[in-house]
Amino acid sequence: MSGYDDRDGKIWLDGKLVDWRDAKVHVLSHALHYASSVFEGERCYDGKIFLSRKHSERLLRSGEMLDMPIPYTVEQIEAAKREVLDANGLQNAYVRVVAWRGAGEDMGVASSKNPVRMAVAAWEWGSYYGDAKYDGAKLDIAKWKRPSPETIPTSAKAAGLYMICTMSKHAAEAKGCSDALFMDYRGYVAEATGANIFFVKGGEVHTPDPDAILNGLTRQTVIGMLEERGIKVHVRHIMPEELASFEQCWLTGSAAEVTPVGQIGEHTFEVGALTREISEAYEALVRA
Repeated sequence: MSGYDDRDGKIWLDGKLVDWRDAKVHVLSHALHYASSVFEGERCYDGKIFLSRKHSERLLRSGEMLDMPIPYTVEQIEAAKREVLDANGLQNAYVRVVAWRGAGEDMGVASSKNPVRMAVAAWEWGSYYGDAKYDGAKLDIAKWKRPSPETIPTSAKAAGLYMICTMSKHAAEAKGCSDALFMDYRGYVAEATGANIFFVKGGEVHTPDPDAILNGLTRQTVIGMLEERGIKVHVRHIMPEELASFEQCWLTGSAAEVTPVGQIGEHTFEVGALTREISEAYEALVRA
């Protein structure tokens, strides 16, 4: 497969569709130097983006949290996504919307004089974890910790928050793992590099309190699905010592969807009935 910079198709850039290979930015774009960038990852199923409007709303909130007002409305972002899907003839695709501080008068830390730019791209993308989607992912335990909300806006989907995710996933892959599990700055179980996490014990579900991590839209959807089924969901701080007591585990995210976990470090989990049920129910929901 060719690189992501060398493909046929169209990308929406600053209000218009351009040829894929022409969707470029200047090397002195502020975001490249200072991480002034926010984004959304979304999936389109049978021509419809799941929770599309919620993603667009969150993009704008993320921009606000980075003091980077995005110059488009929710309706304009929604229209841009539809333009991209139609222009590329896609019905089932991954959709990436990204907004960033571009090149301008400022080239220091401050960037208020620089324009905020936005792009939308879409492409066909299968299971994020490959066969792990069915067999259960194997996770390393990251050496890095998710930061305190006092140090960075942890509820923003901001590019800068993913630096340690890249480093941790590279380390995990070098060990033959699919991903890595983070603890947060207090030592509580937090999330994977690009997905939230759930555990099952005694027919009840436990998931970390998102007080220092992104409260994912798929996470919120899955909690709703569990509660509709009368399954007790404990949203709480989880200590790493508890991992040995859990029977099942899965990850959630727009890219990850619902992916079973078979192992975290030395701890193993059954890809059990509830995990399968929620995974299959989520697949049905996104295509409803």
